[in-house]
Amino acid sequence: MSHALEVPDGARAQVITVSDRAYAGSYADQSGPLAAQALGLIGFAVDDVVVVPDDRSAIVIALEAAVAAGIHLVVTTGGTGLAPRDVTPEATRQVIDREVPGLAAALRDAGRAAVPTAVLSRGIVGVRGGTLVVNLPGSAGGVSDGVRVLAGVVGHAVAQIRGGGDHIHVDPGHVDPGRSGRGSGGTG
Repeated sequence: MSHALEVPDGARAQVITVSDRAYAGSYADQSGPLAAQALGLIGFAVDDVVVVPDDRSAIVIALEAAVAAGIHLVVTTGGTGLAPRDVTPEATRQVIDREVPGLAAALRDAGRAAVPTAVLSRGIVGVRGGTLVVNLPGSAGGVSDGVRVLAGVVGHAVAQIRGGGDHIHVDPGHVDPGRSGRGSGGTG
């Protein structure tokens, strides 16, 4: 059985910063490079950070380009709040085929103790083909908290999406006492 936390060999990641100010050059993007560096430490080969404005069409185009390029993990940073131009979740929903609500909830919960407003993030997580798309907040703290959550599960998620992983299949009639009464192992 493979180690569930390891990022598969050759896995690629792309970070997309969503920020009008960073796109215009009036603000230095901090969260995008931080996310890229952290994903590299986890084990991904990380492409250059792409910066787009808070514009649904621009976000969709960047996400679709990453999916078309065969990127395994796309992390967006920014545009997940309540401001009128925060449209990253809407753009992401336009691109993905399936949502992963448990991971989105875990990402929100990660920062809640230190930053109560973390619960206001509307970020989602989803899958399109062989690509996992994750929305993180635009703050450095939100990115750090989010990457800590991702580090524990993203290798397994990418392997599953690509048809691998270490699923344990159990006879549905058998209850494994180590699985809290659940009839099957794995997460899929």
